[in-house]
Amino acid sequence: MNRTTLSLIGTAAALAAVTGVATLTGGPPDDAGTAAKAASRLPVQRSTLLCPAPSSSDVSRTTYTAYTPKRSGGGAGGGSAKAELVPAESSPDGVPEEGDSRGGKGKNEPVLPLKRPGAPVTTDTDSSGAPALIGTADGPLAPGWTVQQTTAIDAGSGRGLMGTACTAPDTDFWFAGASTGKDRQDFVHLTNPDDRAAEVDLTMYGPDGKLKPTSDESITVPGRSTVPVLLSTLTDQRSTDVSLHVTARSGRIGAAVQAVDEKRGGDWIPASAVPATRVAIPGIPSDATSARLVVFAPGANDADIKVRLAGPTSSITPAGHESLHVKSGMSAAIDLGDVTKGEPGSLLLAPEDSEGPATPVVAGLQVTRGKGSDQETAFIPATGAIERSATAADNRAKGSVLSLVAPGGTAKVRVTASAGSRGGTPASETYTVKGGTTKAVAPPRPSGAKGQYAVTVERLSGGPVHASRMLSLPEGDVPAFTIQSLPDDRGTVEVPHATQDLSVLNR
Repeated sequence: MNRTTLSLIGTAAALAAVTGVATLTGGPPDDAGTAAKAASRLPVQRSTLLCPAPSSSDVSRTTYTAYTPKRSGGGAGGGSAKAELVPAESSPDGVPEEGDSRGGKGKNEPVLPLKRPGAPVTTDTDSSGAPALIGTADGPLAPGWTVQQTTAIDAGSGRGLMGTACTAPDTDFWFAGASTGKDRQDFVHLTNPDDRAAEVDLTMYGPDGKLKPTSDESITVPGRSTVPVLLSTLTDQRSTDVSLHVTARSGRIGAAVQAVDEKRGGDWIPASAVPATRVAIPGIPSDATSARLVVFAPGANDADIKVRLAGPTSSITPAGHESLHVKSGMSAAIDLGDVTKGEPGSLLLAPEDSEGPATPVVAGLQVTRGKGSDQETAFIPATGAIERSATAADNRAKGSVLSLVAPGGTAKVRVTASAGSRGGTPASETYTVKGGTTKAVAPPRPSGAKGQYAVTVERLSGGPVHASRMLSLPEGDVPAFTIQSLPDDRGTVEVPHATQDLSVLNR
């Protein structure tokens, strides 16, 4: 007879080894003291990230930047300390081809092997066949591990700057602001990090409700591979204000939407935060020439939403757009024009009736800079609050703007710039963000920085804070830019304390 004894803390620690899992608790606490006794917050021991294939353009250049912030107390004790990515397999029909390893990398050759927390690493490629990437970080490199993918396209469709933070795998994603219109080519990239195939459903909703599919909405994503799907091939209906729901009925995937516009360049559409009754969309540039808001109500009830613009000193109601009615199961959109009027801002959405029932929504904003043939576009999703910290990995000597919005009470944050990928000394600044306002700042630069550097935002005190980072790298007269939202990095999880041992008998 073999006897194996498993303690509750051992089981919880095993669950905590994967980033992105829900907070682990033993049940709803009676009070704060009970909560403190019930759980400890520990660093995650493994993180998984997925990067979509960056571009098929022959005139593109992609930079990858990987980074894990230093944390007080370090990461998980013992074990390995490794963070790297490898190419996913892909083919036009989604079935991996034997020996397919795009971008000249060997099938299992690592990309961006990170050495230690606090020191970013970068690599570049100008290959039009650069692959999607699948990666993991272990031990002290896991908590807050971040990879940024930034692509500059010199000409043609999508010309400008495209950027995305590589995402953790999940089973449910919402995207607001996609399109099946004739002037756009939007691809959803589905990447499977696991050995088994994943079955994925794609459902789109326009202003009149669900878009009628032309075929089965289910997509099979083979193990360790990526599949790009052109949204306009899934339906005959054309709509410029589409909300896309991606769900994995088996397995887990990473999902990202690449929007390519004939006239306005293009960018990646990040996934919206989970449906919520109160929404923050941080970081509208001060020189935005237009902003288009798309909102979807996924529940059984309509949503009546109050729209506010949080500027540098206060929150105001955009003229003529005080509220928005969103019917259940339908997307609604409003064109806000140059809503910021030369000042940086953020959108805050809340129930119009603060005392009545509220309906959760998902939302996204398409932002345009420039005019005429020199326009460039980017997308900002509804973004979750930073509970502890969040990082934007790829920052340059010039061109970064960090936006912080406090929808409720005043908050204090610390912003730390890492050393550069080729040297330099970290630097930090502390900022106070007044309630109902947006603070847009050029983040601190590391002293003597060489190469790309990371910027980490830590919430120190006060109310919730939502953040985004704009990277601007102009190409001639085109104001090329990209915006990445900064949700919490989920670098720690709550692990319950053991109260007794659980025994399992193997006979």
